[in-house]
Amino acid sequence: MCEVNLLKEIETMLWTIAVVLVLLWLLGMVSSYTLGGFLHILLVLAVAAVLIRLIQGRSPL
Repeated sequence: MCEVNLLKEIETMLWTIAVVLVLLWLLGMVSSYTLGGFLHILLVLAVAAVLIRLIQGRSPL
């Protein structure tokens, strides 16, 4: 039962990080600061990581 709680906490943390990254990415698109390019790279890396996990047959999150 402890493993189930730990997995839920990890999943919640990953969703929180994903939402924060998307919000920062959108802020970068709107504000057009230099940081926006960095956030685009982070978003692409995050999507690539999820796709790699899907291709390997693991759960994406």
